[in-house]
Amino acid sequence: MSGAFKLVGESFVLLQFAPAAGVRQYDWARKQVFSLSVAEIGTVMSLGAKDSCEFFHDPNMGKSDEGKIRKVLKVEPLPDGSGHFFNLSVQNRLLNVDESIYIPVTRAEYTVFVAAFNYMLPYLIGWHAYTNSMKPGDSNTKPNNASPRYGADYEWSK
Repeated sequence: MSGAFKLVGESFVLLQFAPAAGVRQYDWARKQVFSLSVAEIGTVMSLGAKDSCEFFHDPNMGKSDEGKIRKVLKVEPLPDGSGHFFNLSVQNRLLNVDESIYIPVTRAEYTVFVAAFNYMLPYLIGWHAYTNSMKPGDSNTKPNNASPRYGADYEWSK
């Protein structure tokens, strides 16, 4: 075994959006999903209180049904600065659907999103496979101090 690891396929997180059906009630039969890539997650995580971003997806891009389904996720600051609006717009000509779902997210809820994304990222990019393969006491995990210029001692001695 070479010790090499290979990530098969691109990882993503699926966000589910359901339109409101009343106070604290949602119509899950009409839910929509949007997949965020690792790079898109990074963009969402890096937003400041006044920043916004937008992602466009066509699940059939490059296929014969290209353009028949359009999904746009916009993340925009709330006017009072207390959080962000997540707005998912879906146009599906195959099912005759044209829907926008707006979800206000408080700053506290947004902080929880960022914490969850921070936890997930090593798994999404495959770093967990490498770090989980290391065992305490494994010679491959010990620093190489053979060179006097290696490590923190050299860095801090200048």
